[in-house]
This record gives sequence, structure tokens and C-alpha cells, in this order.
Amino acid sequence: MDAELVRSWVEGWAVSRGAAPPVAEPWGFTVDVGLTGQLTRHVLTDADEALVRGLTGTATAPGTWLKVFLPRQAVVPWAAPGWRPDDDGFLMSAPLRPAAAEAPGGYRVRAWTRGGVTRVLVRTGDGAFAARGQVAVPGPGRTAVVDQVETSADHRRRGLGGLVVRTLGNAALAAGSSRGVLAATTEGRALYESLGWHTHGPLTGLVRVHDGSPRTPGA
Repeated sequence: MDAELVRSWVEGWAVSRGAAPPVAEPWGFTVDVGLTGQLTRHVLTDADEALVRGLTGTATAPGTWLKVFLPRQAVVPWAAPGWRPDDDGFLMSAPLRPAAAEAPGGYRVRAWTRGGVTRVLVRTGDGAFAARGQVAVPGPGRTAVVDQVETSADHRRRGLGGLVVRTLGNAALAAGSSRGVLAATTEGRALYESLGWHTHGPLTGLVRVHDGSPRTPGA
């Protein structure tokens, strides 16, 4: 995986989520997130079996995550006991260009920016949640990171996901960015590809859920 692309994604993701600044490691980056379900995130730029086995064998705190740019079927067998895989993902990028972003009838859009992060909210006419997303631009000329794009199940296939992504792209352009990067789910990948985003490769997540030791009956 392109190391510069990974670095841009990690730095922008940390800004988007309000996490600590990434710390460079020989194998990638560590980001302290500070949430119960996601305490720390390790992003492995160039992973192999020995590295994954070593990190999953020594990292014991629940809520520790590994992000690896390899297929799920290759990575999961390397993980130590106590780790489970996350949903499949993909790292994607695209050049940012001005795009029309008009809400369809019956919906309204609001966007606001704080702390380098622009958030977009789409609501129905009566105020119900329909879709959202956010984009972080770490600085002028830096790669923008699109994050947490979500459409309510009741409002899918109405173009709202595309509306959110185009609106975020326009905001990133206005903030001085010319390129975007994101981590997509399998379902989201189809949307982004339809909007001109390119898939660079798989992104597999592993999360530490318990200490991996045998359970005592009744304990």
C-alpha cells in the first residue's frame, strides 16, 4: 500500500475523530482514540504474518484495533486468541472537483465546520434524520479524509449518499484540498466507485475483545 496515502488517511482520520496525533512506528502508526470500544488504533502500512502475530500476541487491552491492508482471509488466521475481525473495508481515493450538490425534493441540507472538520446533515422536511457525513482537512493543500458517511435505511437509494459525498468534496475543495481519501465498507464501495473514487486495496480490521485466556465455568 502507498505509504503516503496511508499517512494522509491516518492523519485526517485522527482529526475527524478528535483523536490524538498519530505516532509514527517502524511498521506504521499508532493513534490513541480514547473510547471504550476503541482505545488505541494501530495502522500497519506494510504488514506480514510475523508482524500481525507479534502485535496481536502482545497487545492485550480490550478495545485495541489493528488496521491491515491485506485481505481478511489472509489476516484473520494470524491473529492471536481474543481478537475478532471487523467488517471488510477498502482504502479509496479520488481527485476532488466541483460538483453539483442539490438536495432532492423533500430533503434539506445543513453543513457546518468546526476544528477542521466539516459535517453535513440531511433531514426530511419534518426534521427526521436521513443522511450524514463529515470530512477533515488537516491543512491547506493536504489530503481530505471523508468519514462516517451514513444513510438511514428508510431513505436509501434516493441519491442522498452521493449528495453527502459531493457536498463534503466541495467543502474540502473550499478548504484548499485537491484530493480525498476514505475507508469504505463493502456496501459503501459501490457508491464511491459510482462517484469516481478508486479502490487501492483491502482494509482489514481486527479488534481485541478479551484477554484470550480460558474461561472458568460459572465465572
